[in-house]
Amino acid sequence: MVQPVPEHINFPQEEEKIIELWEKLDAFRTSLKQSKGKPRYTFYDGPPFATGLPHYGHILAGTIKDIVTRYAHQSGFHVERKFGWDCHGLPVEYEIDKTLGIKGPEDVAKMGIEKYNAECRKIVMRYSKEWQYVVTRLGRWIDFDNDYKTLYPWFMETIWWVFRQLFDKGLVYRGFKVMPYSTGCHTPLSNFESGQNYKDTVDPAVIVNFPLDDDPGVNMIAWTTTPWTLPSNMALCVHPTMDYVKLKHVSDGKVYIMMEARLSALFKKEDEYEIMERFKGETLKGKGYKPLFDYFIQYKGKGAFRVMTDTYVTDDTGTGIVHQAPFFGADDYRVCIENQVITKEQIICPVDDSGCFTEEVTDFKSQYVKDADKQIIKKLKQEGRLVDQSTCKHSYPFCWRSETPLIYKGVPSWFIRVEELVEKLLNSNQQTYWVPDFVKEKRFANWLRDAHDWAVSRNRYWGTPIPIWISEDLEEVVCIGSIEELEQLSGVKVTDLHRENVDKVTIPSKRPGQPPLRRIPEVFDCWFESGSMPYAQQHYPFQNKREFEDSFPADFIAEGIDQTRGWFYTLLVLSTALFGKPPFKNLIVNGLVLASDGQKMSKRKKNYPDPIEVVKKYGADALRLYLINSPVVRAENLRFKEDGVRDVLKDVFLPWYNAYRFLMQNVHRLELEDGVQFVYNEDKLKPVDNIMDKWILSFTQSLVNFTRQEMAAYRLYTVVPRLVKFVDKLTNWYVRSNRKRIKGEGGHDDCVCALQTLFTVLYAMIRMMAPFTPFLTEQIYQNMRHLIDNTASKGQDVSSIHYLMVPQPRNELIDQNIEDAVARMQTVIELGRVIRDRNTMPLKYPLHEVVVIHQDSTCLQDVMSLEKYILEELNVRKFTTSNDKDKYGVHLRAEPDFMVLGKRLKADIKVVAKAIRELSDGQLEEFQHSGEMEIAGHKITADDVRILYAFDQKNNESHYEAHSDNDILVLMDVTPDQSMVDEGVAREVINRIQKLRKKAKLVPVDEITVFYEVTAPDNYLSGVVSNHQDFIANSLKKPIQPYPVPSDCEEIIKETVQLKGANLALTIVRGNVGSDSGTESGPFCRYVNVAVKSGQKAKLGTVLLENPRGDFVVNVGQVLKQIKIVFNEGSKLTLCKGKKTTSGEESPGEELSSESVKDIFSLHGSTVFACRSQAETSSVATSDGPVCRYVNVELVDTKPRLGANSTKATVLLESPQGENTLSVNGLVKQAGIVFGLQGSKLKLYTTKSKTNVVCQKSVQDIFSLHGSTLYAFTKE
Repeated sequence: MVQPVPEHINFPQEEEKIIELWEKLDAFRTSLKQSKGKPRYTFYDGPPFATGLPHYGHILAGTIKDIVTRYAHQSGFHVERKFGWDCHGLPVEYEIDKTLGIKGPEDVAKMGIEKYNAECRKIVMRYSKEWQYVVTRLGRWIDFDNDYKTLYPWFMETIWWVFRQLFDKGLVYRGFKVMPYSTGCHTPLSNFESGQNYKDTVDPAVIVNFPLDDDPGVNMIAWTTTPWTLPSNMALCVHPTMDYVKLKHVSDGKVYIMMEARLSALFKKEDEYEIMERFKGETLKGKGYKPLFDYFIQYKGKGAFRVMTDTYVTDDTGTGIVHQAPFFGADDYRVCIENQVITKEQIICPVDDSGCFTEEVTDFKSQYVKDADKQIIKKLKQEGRLVDQSTCKHSYPFCWRSETPLIYKGVPSWFIRVEELVEKLLNSNQQTYWVPDFVKEKRFANWLRDAHDWAVSRNRYWGTPIPIWISEDLEEVVCIGSIEELEQLSGVKVTDLHRENVDKVTIPSKRPGQPPLRRIPEVFDCWFESGSMPYAQQHYPFQNKREFEDSFPADFIAEGIDQTRGWFYTLLVLSTALFGKPPFKNLIVNGLVLASDGQKMSKRKKNYPDPIEVVKKYGADALRLYLINSPVVRAENLRFKEDGVRDVLKDVFLPWYNAYRFLMQNVHRLELEDGVQFVYNEDKLKPVDNIMDKWILSFTQSLVNFTRQEMAAYRLYTVVPRLVKFVDKLTNWYVRSNRKRIKGEGGHDDCVCALQTLFTVLYAMIRMMAPFTPFLTEQIYQNMRHLIDNTASKGQDVSSIHYLMVPQPRNELIDQNIEDAVARMQTVIELGRVIRDRNTMPLKYPLHEVVVIHQDSTCLQDVMSLEKYILEELNVRKFTTSNDKDKYGVHLRAEPDFMVLGKRLKADIKVVAKAIRELSDGQLEEFQHSGEMEIAGHKITADDVRILYAFDQKNNESHYEAHSDNDILVLMDVTPDQSMVDEGVAREVINRIQKLRKKAKLVPVDEITVFYEVTAPDNYLSGVVSNHQDFIANSLKKPIQPYPVPSDCEEIIKETVQLKGANLALTIVRGNVGSDSGTESGPFCRYVNVAVKSGQKAKLGTVLLENPRGDFVVNVGQVLKQIKIVFNEGSKLTLCKGKKTTSGEESPGEELSSESVKDIFSLHGSTVFACRSQAETSSVATSDGPVCRYVNVELVDTKPRLGANSTKATVLLESPQGENTLSVNGLVKQAGIVFGLQGSKLKLYTTKSKTNVVCQKSVQDIFSLHGSTLYAFTKE
């Protein structure tokens, strides 16, 4: 059953009701059942950790995923959506380490891996319920019941299988590399992990000296921002081909060697040093020097502590001499190995897993390396080895989990050979489609080109164990690919693959007498697990083999731009290595959501609003649309502002909701007033004739085409703005300009046509918008669907909007010419509004004329065809088009934009500014067309100049104001006119009354009467209201009367407002209240008496100048036409004004014409003569009222139609005098015709309380009703 739509809506509360509805319908699962058997659309969801709460980044990515997958479902695909959980790795372990106070591996060893992992298992799903609540509350449909977790044994078994495939392909090796290392998490990180969390930080920067062995008075000097690496120094490195100098420091006479290009690193002025010698870096190669510390002095005789050369040394930082700590820098390690300073078997790494110095570094033993910097610098200063000390602010990598600074540290690891796959990776990347494309072609492709081998092992506990068993002598290596294979080789069946279960499993050696093989202690990097999720979520290849192979690669994935070095990368590496193809076809990359100040969102700083609180305030749809309709869907960053979410409600949802409410109100009104049930069937729509109906239907179908085209290309950033713009077009243009039609003021058929059009558009709109705003579209649909013909569903379940398909385009409704014409009309109206705003002329105040000037006659024809909408929207009396602006004395002039040009032109600005001001009208027209010109050698564009319209000197007194969009020129007559000003004030009164009706929560069908009083009867406002009482009543469609308010009335609301310096008291009462006897004297409508000579006498009659009051006003020609009909005259007649004779009678006077009678109402109450010739003479007695008898009729319980607006009319009971007398039935019929209610069952009463019906029985003599007021009702 259709429900009335309330004026006010609480969007969040309504969304909660929709969630209840979805639960009742089991909507998500039902939709999947409905799509079973349709083509599959595969989607992969990147797994989040449940150890933290969802933030805006998750909500954004989740919204994008939900929109695309909903749209795919509503486009005819079967779309399974499974939620996944990342359960292993650093995020979990770090939380446990903090909770249990674990400082390093020795603490875990004391506790035992089994207990440690048990603690981890307890918290992996800590916030899973919160995640499920947030995801569901945001309207995302995804399967939580059939989810995957990376800790499931079947998931982990697939991980083993993936690794075994890589192992068999020769892509796995064990190596020793200097890698980013997290001292907070006691494990190495991959290159892409280390790049996720750079921060600006201040580190100490020192220059230290290294005296040469062969000349101790000469010092090599090196610069570093990691003093903690100096105890591990084993060599120095210079660039072989760059210039170096030996110089003397003038202040202390010390001699240093450094790169010439880097003298500024130590000296501020040239007079601070004297250059003694210049030479290439190659000259220094092999020179020995005195070590800074004696910790590793034993290596001096084995090739350490000497100068080497390599081209990685640069001339943009430091001194051009780089100190080498081989186990704390990748280049250091490489150079020292190549120059045999160390061997691969030697490990000189005096820093433990927690980042503390070991026993070798006696002076700083057990100190955390970053904390030891100060003590090291102090020691160097005491030893005379410190040359300079300062600080350096630079961007430095931090651990993405523990937030501790990373160090580079040499560790043994297991690697995937990625470097040899680079070309294949680039080829796989080319087979994918990314939105936006530049992320794929630049950021991601560049990352792939520079890809390094991937260290997949972690020295941790809670993760998937790497399935490699090795012998003690490393001669036997076995890689296991399944639980079954492990059982076959070990004889042990395991059901859980975590370390506490598999570490104790051994595999017998194939060599007799040798000890069994044991598993290596490392676990997988959790990125290896998430990169394997396409296979592991289906337990491939152990189960679902065909299902996986038929749906791989995925049709779609989406995540943030930070995943270019994370999930996107690992997915592509593993897919390419395993299958030689990409894992996905289409990808949307979103940008990052930042705090409003541009900083990263931080719980500690509390610089962003809680997402759930935002949803509680504004609703999930508003948050979804705010995020999606922003630069963030183009991979740009978004500064989150809560006001932006609020504006979505104000600017999009409320207008949309009000359009829907307006539709439903008038469907209800149609039922009440016409007794017609509105039923919608898309297959049985009638053709429309109204141009605005045609426009909005065409515009809607163009939008359907555009949406389908752009969604196929995954360009959400083009679709959403168009959908939002469509809301504006619908509400601010179609509904606004067709309100009267939709309210039924143009007659029943036209009303039904307008309602049908509005329903068609809203119905198409909610189906298109359903993936984007699932709640509001569902809410609207749940009411609208009761108006849809049941046969249209063809037996399908249509109980949710999300079961319906997106609309198919109906191209036959598209008319580009009409869309262009309306677009031009809108331009004219918008330009006119600007003119009004510029002149502070509110729209309520009518203006005399609007002129549209354009060279193209098609454009002028377009706007002329929509003249009535322009007149109404701009509230002007007259509309004119022209292709000649000179006729109106308008020319173009230009003013330079000094803000823009001044910066660019400097001294030339005066010359160019003068030339711009002197440009002729013709030159400026050409400039508008071309968009640029050259002045004084400078290129001038549209951004440099302001084009203005001016009126010629001879038209200095012009009453027009001009505005243009550089295509259409609009002029408006802004001359004040008192009658127009008065009407504007009357509109202000109407506005105050309408606000009061809204405040009282009244709806249009509520029967009311408005009473008013102005404080001073002689006040200007009092006169305006009195003179415009009919205008006000017609606009309100409700009666308005002066105070006092009858004591027996039911008062609804009362208020006094200030207007034009007076107090306007307003009272609204229930029902139609008025004087039953009709206090107005004379006919409601204005009239003339007519005399037509007939023989020696004159026949008399009455012609009404309007009917109903204020409607269908006639002109002189129409008066003559009526006279001929009434008097049955076939002769040519001339209309003459009556003039007084000496006897006091009236006779024909001057001839009347349209030119001489500007205001037809100036004839009201007078007598006119219809003459066959100028010589004709006759005279009649002067009459004080209509010569024909009449009744006044007031329409009480409905509104007039077919162009009539007033509820007050006059019906002549005879005309001419004594002839064509109406019967009672004829009177009732004539009253229906006057109000446009033909076909309605009208009844007349002598009182508003319906006490005396006018019928044949009650009225014996029709003339007994003469001069009275009857009340017309359409309902019993």
